[in-house]
Amino acid sequence: MKKTLGAVALLGASALVLAGCAGASTPTGDSDASGFDTEGAQGQDITFWLMGGDTPAALREYLVAEYEDATGGTLTIEEQSWGDALTKLANQLPDAKNTPDVTEIGNTWSPTFTTSGAFSDLSGVYEDLGGEDLLQSFVDVGTVDGAQYALPYYFGSRYITYRKDIWEAAGLEVPTTLDEFNESVAALRTDDQSGFYIGGEDWRNGISWIFANGGELAAKDGDTWTSTLSDEKTIAGLEQFQALFADASNAPATEDDSTPWVNINNDKSGAAPTAATIIAPGWAHWSIGDFVEEKTADDGTVSEVREWNDDTFGVFPLPGLTEGEAAPVFAGGSNIGISAKSENQAGAKELLRIIYSDEYQQMLGENGLGPANTQFVDSLGDDIFAAALIESALNSKLTPAAPGWAAVEGQKILEEFFGKVAAGGDIEALAGEYDEKIDAIING
Repeated sequence: MKKTLGAVALLGASALVLAGCAGASTPTGDSDASGFDTEGAQGQDITFWLMGGDTPAALREYLVAEYEDATGGTLTIEEQSWGDALTKLANQLPDAKNTPDVTEIGNTWSPTFTTSGAFSDLSGVYEDLGGEDLLQSFVDVGTVDGAQYALPYYFGSRYITYRKDIWEAAGLEVPTTLDEFNESVAALRTDDQSGFYIGGEDWRNGISWIFANGGELAAKDGDTWTSTLSDEKTIAGLEQFQALFADASNAPATEDDSTPWVNINNDKSGAAPTAATIIAPGWAHWSIGDFVEEKTADDGTVSEVREWNDDTFGVFPLPGLTEGEAAPVFAGGSNIGISAKSENQAGAKELLRIIYSDEYQQMLGENGLGPANTQFVDSLGDDIFAAALIESALNSKLTPAAPGWAAVEGQKILEEFFGKVAAGGDIEALAGEYDEKIDAIING
């Protein structure tokens, strides 16, 4: 049963509830699926929400300039924090006066917002924007009843970055199986150094061990989604994760998806790294390397400039259970949609035309972001980072395309669950408890 986007209620600190009128067979956005209206877009001023800082300044400037050239209107880009994005989207998308015209959205949130009618139907421009050349797993989570409501923006799969110097000093080589990886990083752990730095609540990386063992977070039977944390294959992955955390990581059990590259770097004083190995999205490599200098921006923000050193650092895909195979990892990245409440539908579609243009797709890849259009993956280059990113992406998976999945993430249920597992909790008992919590909200 589909719902229209209505009032938002916050339960506790972060629960997301999209309440509204039930009964429509498809999302009931205010825009039809018609194609581009270049004439109607002329002079329209629009707002585009970007999440976090992954889209570089040069790409933002390109979009602003191209939009003005195409329409004579002004494109205002507003950066939103991932931390409160769910709440802001749920509050403002239904409000025609305050909604962004176009917004980036986490790929795992797409089913919740698409099935609730938050986005305009893009079926009429889908083929013009790339059609089947677009990353289909991301297209699928933004599709309802065969119509596209949210399309891929960029992807960034996760792979391993390791300290060659530390591994080689210990006589270790790049592992070819997941068991070998787990044993190697456990052997590298000391009181002052994680063999593998991963926070206990970091489920986005931790689920790789579930996926590698053939487990899932949830399964669909007919029209109903059910949490599968208690499935025997999921339990096997969780047992591996629990042992890995205990044997290899010095991170807190309460730490979630963080910035592990800080731990693998030598700091600017030359102090030794606190991690021999990490897992992170492909774009993290820009933050890894030998310290060069500090730079202070006009707003006073201080950042470190680092230079990759092939003698110190290396990368490889997380290996799977079978030798020669990569483990399935969570595919990071974003989708993009037009607010159904936007009063500037024509201008919003013109912005999508620019985003899915050959030029912009090429620019995404050149900046380390996996392009939405798979015809442009060569733009990622042919270096070690591109090779690891592409191989891991080919084996990547998304979270369940369930209508209530954004609520699962909004309530931080998996952070809580993985943290308790990492802390040494009874896995089977915890799985049963959290299956019940997820089942209560996963179907929206």
